[in-house]
Amino acid sequence: MTVRYLSAGHTHTGKVRKHNEDAILVREDVGLWVVADGLGGHSAGDYASGLIVERLGSLQRNGDVFDFIESIEDALAQVNTELRQVAAMRGVDLIGSTVVLLVYDPDFMLCGWVGDSRAYCFENGRLRQITRDHVHGVKDEVTQFAGGPATARPQPGAGVLTRAIGAEERLYVDWVVAGNRAGMQFVLCSDGINKEMTDEELDAQCARLQAPNELLQGLFAMALGRAGRDNVSAVIVRLQD
Repeated sequence: MTVRYLSAGHTHTGKVRKHNEDAILVREDVGLWVVADGLGGHSAGDYASGLIVERLGSLQRNGDVFDFIESIEDALAQVNTELRQVAAMRGVDLIGSTVVLLVYDPDFMLCGWVGDSRAYCFENGRLRQITRDHVHGVKDEVTQFAGGPATARPQPGAGVLTRAIGAEERLYVDWVVAGNRAGMQFVLCSDGINKEMTDEELDAQCARLQAPNELLQGLFAMALGRAGRDNVSAVIVRLQD
């Protein structure tokens, strides 16, 4: 395909966690970008996010965009089944991950997500979140799944994930269609970014730093210059003329 975009991605363990349970994928060759966030506090979150990126990273794009979306959903459904099987074999409640992804088409951009990893779009000097967190209640510092064992469930009102890959037998991916116009910039990120930065601060960074590599460096400098409580991951995609 004709490349009409620039992109960059990076992931970092952060300043508190011992392991990085995030994983990213930048595939400019097929117009696919991914951020996956293994569920903190659960067994093998890094395995879950890594499996998502591995499977999506092996996909080929031979048909139209809708064929590609179908292959993405099939791959995620297969990962969902495998994670549930591995969790059962290991005797653990959940091995899971959130994911957010962006797919390029000459006429539009498609964003899919499961969980609370986010996608933002910056255009005409304004930032807007184009995903909606699959979270119930006020989001806490620790990502937890609502279907966990009773002894591990958070108090009423605490924020809990209502959807994650590996959590339920049936997987549902939400999709949103965005425009494809020169100058549009997309930010995919795990919640290690929005734990440390407000949307207003992210907006200001996008307005000031337009090259993907520069914006990426700016976001990580700000997130890691603060508490860095979680793994930090982001992928930036900027559409060109």
